[in-house]
Amino acid sequence: MSTLRVPVGPDDHIQGPADAAVTLVEYGDYQCPYCGMAQPVVRQLMLQFDGDLQLVFRHFPLGEVHPHAPSAAETAEFAGDYRRFWEMHEALFANQAQLGSHLYFVLAGRLGLSQVGLRDALVNGVHVDRIRADFLGGVRSGVNGTPGFFVNGLRHDGSFAYEALARSIGAARRAAAIGSRSLPGADDPAHP
Repeated sequence: MSTLRVPVGPDDHIQGPADAAVTLVEYGDYQCPYCGMAQPVVRQLMLQFDGDLQLVFRHFPLGEVHPHAPSAAETAEFAGDYRRFWEMHEALFANQAQLGSHLYFVLAGRLGLSQVGLRDALVNGVHVDRIRADFLGGVRSGVNGTPGFFVNGLRHDGSFAYEALARSIGAARRAAAIGSRSLPGADDPAHP
């Protein structure tokens, strides 16, 4: 089983509590229809495991088959510069069939972001290195398609259907709970 080669860090896009028992890392492509189908599943998992699940999204644009995926990733990163990554992320997936510069500027305007700033960022490739780093980290971790999921650092090789991901997350949560109880002093009330 493949493991996540690039640990989750402060530069990642993260949703959920920092002390969550389980971290779900998704490598995704905004134009991939399977990634689009996975988004409601991920939202449902975040609700189901509220408080115990942290979500990390990393870019894995397959530009040869999805020509709008790289620019969509750049648009999400631009929004992230203004702490609006997740809103743009959701909007891009919600409008997946219309990806392209017109949509990006409309969404930027709706989010109160500078359309001129977005244009300049896209023209100058401001976020290309960040996206490439995500992609290469995914390749090193064994991602060979999208969506690619890792549950507490281990690649989820099953389906991205709700039941399959929920089983993996549940197993990781149970393992984390057992691990925390086996730490020295874990059962001692004097040790928080």
